[in-house]
Amino acid sequence: MTASVDYLIIGQGLAGSLLGWELIQRGCKIQIIDDQQENASQIAAGLINPVTGMRLVKNENIETLLPSAKKYYHALSDFFKTEFYSEKPLLRIVKNDKELSKFQQRLQDPSYLDFLNADLQTAPAELVAPHGLIQQKQTGSLSTVPLLNHLKAFFQAQQCYQATAFDYQELNLDKSIHWRNIQAKHIIFCEGYQATSNPWFKYLPFQLAKGEILTLQSETKLIPQMLNYGRWFIPSSEYEFRIGATFENKLINTLPTQEAKEDLIASLIKIYPSLKSADLKLQQANIRPTTLDKSPFIGAHPQHNNCHIFNGFGSKGSLQIPFYSQHFADHLLNKQPLNKQADISRYA
Repeated sequence: MTASVDYLIIGQGLAGSLLGWELIQRGCKIQIIDDQQENASQIAAGLINPVTGMRLVKNENIETLLPSAKKYYHALSDFFKTEFYSEKPLLRIVKNDKELSKFQQRLQDPSYLDFLNADLQTAPAELVAPHGLIQQKQTGSLSTVPLLNHLKAFFQAQQCYQATAFDYQELNLDKSIHWRNIQAKHIIFCEGYQATSNPWFKYLPFQLAKGEILTLQSETKLIPQMLNYGRWFIPSSEYEFRIGATFENKLINTLPTQEAKEDLIASLIKIYPSLKSADLKLQQANIRPTTLDKSPFIGAHPQHNNCHIFNGFGSKGSLQIPFYSQHFADHLLNKQPLNKQADISRYA
């Protein structure tokens, strides 16, 4: 028996999940196909930080992206009666006088004042920060795995989720989409890094990056703030925390390495020496679907207007995907033009 849907979505990472949720809220009939392999969303820190990098650069379109993300995650929390996003202060350890000078320069720009505390902070006793600390504002973290699990259960209850591998050779692209026993008006690929093997979208310039993350247990009570010290530190409870992430763009695989573990721990104990004795509970590795120009890949294939991609959010997925899910739904359902920066027609 053939099932008919409006949208066939491939992948249940954060991109596929939030887009699927958005389309259902707008009355669309969807089917999600997921191979149940661990994806980058499932190990991501979920960190939302408006000002990043050595030069303290404000994320582009942050005034649009951040309110959208907060509203979206709060709505999901209300629906599932579970908190997924928590706003937490983030302390950035100043590395040198050059970075301190850049911070003082940013304070002269009024657009940064909503995101940076104007006063340099004194380091708590646990931290080594001779140049002081910058307190960043409107930062937080998304509990990605619980959110994805709740959405998966929701899709299963709606009978719009299949746990199976997707074989490209079984897909027939015609006036309508045919895959196994499913007929769809459109197909949307939300596959993360696996898109580099997709016969319709592998032409897009992905720049994949492997990242590794550690979960550790402390013997002593942790400071409550998140830290940025070239890496990130996120406490998940009074004694458990995560650190990350490495960035590897040559040896691209999902295997944890001893080198990454040692690197992450060494960088941590330089600034938080008492955590030298913390016990390693988990080491994870996955591949970020980053792009050459650091902008997402959204839109229809140049020759198949019913075949789409929604991908390429890289390490900023938690911040960007809520807005772009709504934006893409507006495009699909109401023919609103896509953001030129994200539209894949820039590579046609």
